[in-house]
Amino acid sequence: MPETTDFTRALLRASGASTLAAAARHLAVAGVPVFPCAPLGKHPYTPRGFHDASTDPDQVEAWWARIPGANLGVPTGAVSGMVVVDVDVHGPADGRRAFESAVEAGLVDGWSLLVRTPTGGMHAYYRARPGVEQRPWQAARAGIDFRGDGGYIIVVPSVRVIDDVPIRYEITDISDGGAAGVDSARLRDFLDPRPGPVLRPGRALVRVGDVERLASWVAGQGEGERNRSLFWAACRLAENGVAASDARDVLVAAARQPGFDEREIARTVNSAYRRVHAGAAVRDSGDSFPRSGGGRQRAPVRGLS
Repeated sequence: MPETTDFTRALLRASGASTLAAAARHLAVAGVPVFPCAPLGKHPYTPRGFHDASTDPDQVEAWWARIPGANLGVPTGAVSGMVVVDVDVHGPADGRRAFESAVEAGLVDGWSLLVRTPTGGMHAYYRARPGVEQRPWQAARAGIDFRGDGGYIIVVPSVRVIDDVPIRYEITDISDGGAAGVDSARLRDFLDPRPGPVLRPGRALVRVGDVERLASWVAGQGEGERNRSLFWAACRLAENGVAASDARDVLVAAARQPGFDEREIARTVNSAYRRVHAGAAVRDSGDSFPRSGGGRQRAPVRGLS
């Protein structure tokens, strides 16, 4: 895993590159894995998305020779050594207010770089915590996403078109102190407090940890299984009285993958909730997850019926 100073230097150097191809090469040579995304966009242009990210300069040069205008994607988490707090300002929520509250609470100190995004938001870069898996999540009501293990981010000097105007990702601030990690679990609890245990007549006790383990199971499914698994998981949450908005928040981050965006995930969750509330939910016997391949996986979520 690259040291924090390595990815900071690499991004600073990439930001001043004359072309996107040169920036991609700077990252690869510095040991930061990179992969091409759609020109002026964010969708991966490789078959397996961020899983194809490479530090091989020859591979990187070949990609950008074919697609010179490709934006730069970097996987977040242990593989690159960096995680990102993504502050959104478009849509109904203004993430800047939530981030300021987190600053006051001392939960987002230790960033290495601050980057202004083309939509006017911000990416705050932190060191990945060694030996600690930090999965991506979304706190939609707060306007903040977290990009960690199993996610990716578009980095400088990539460009997007906003209202017909091309705008670059730009580094706006560099830490003059030691960069550190961020406790993503505490930050999420602060930004999007979860209700305590839920007990309903005739239902099992549902705890936040149960929901998180179910989301982790969804995230671990292969691309061919994830939509079906997402629907099944959403049905289980609906049957156990978890609010649809909470289910969407936790499952969007878990199910996100190239070619399966947040709107599709939300539609699948909403469909599951409509089915359950219409009284037509399909239940499996016991506490087993649906079949995948030739065997049956036991559910790690004992509280969910």
